[in-house]
Amino acid sequence: MSLFKKSEAISIDGPAGSGKSTVSRRVAEKLGFAYIDTGAMYRALTLKVMNEGISFDDEEKITELSHDLDLKLIPTTEGKCTIRVILDGKDVSEAIRELGVTRNVKHVARIASVRKNMVKLQRRMVSNLDGAVMEGRDIGTVVLPGAKYKFYVDASFDERVIRRLKELAAKGKVVTREEVAEDLKQRDHTDKTRKVGPLKKADDAIFVDTTDMTIDEVVDEVVGYMRNSLR
Repeated sequence: MSLFKKSEAISIDGPAGSGKSTVSRRVAEKLGFAYIDTGAMYRALTLKVMNEGISFDDEEKITELSHDLDLKLIPTTEGKCTIRVILDGKDVSEAIRELGVTRNVKHVARIASVRKNMVKLQRRMVSNLDGAVMEGRDIGTVVLPGAKYKFYVDASFDERVIRRLKELAAKGKVVTREEVAEDLKQRDHTDKTRKVGPLKKADDAIFVDTTDMTIDEVVDEVVGYMRNSLR
C-alpha cells in the first residue's frame, strides 16, 4: 500500500534530455499515480494550429483554439503511465512528435494568453485525478506552486545531447550530433528566456543531477526523498 495520499500532485521540471519524462512515468508507476505530460499538450495545440493553416503570428486565433481545446491524455492498455494523446477525437500521439511540431511548439508556448488557458486545463486535469505526477518546465513554479513534492531534474549538456541522439535513433530518425546539439541549445534558450512560465527551478524544489545516474537510480532517489519526508 502506498504511503502517499492519492490526492497528492508531484511536479517534475527540467530541460529537454534531462530524463524528466521517463523519470516521471516511472515515479507515477511506482506510486500508482497518473502521469501528465504537459509538453504533449502544447505539442497537440501546435499540431492543431499547423493543421488549420493558422499563422504562428496570429496570437488571437491561437488563443481561441487553446480556450476550446478538445484534448485528452488517456492511459493505454499498458498502464496509466503510458498515455495516448487524443485531439479532437483523434489519436495524435505519434504526430505530435514529428520534427515540424518540435520546431514550432516554441511559437505557441510563448504566448501568455495561451499559457494561461493551458494552465487552467492542466490544473483541471489534476483535480479530476486520484494522484498525479505532472512534468514540464513550469509545473513547480506556475502550474502547481503548492505541490507538496517538487523536483527539478537536469544533466550536463553533452549527456542530454547523447540521450536525445539515442532517442531519435531508436525511432529511426537520422540526425547528426551537431543538429541535435543546436536544437537543444535553441530549446534551452527559448524555454529559459520566455517571459511567461520560463523554465527554472522552484525555490523549494529538490535538484537532481541525472548526468551519471541510471533511470532506476533517479526514480529511487525521488521516491526515497518522498518517503524520508514522511519520517
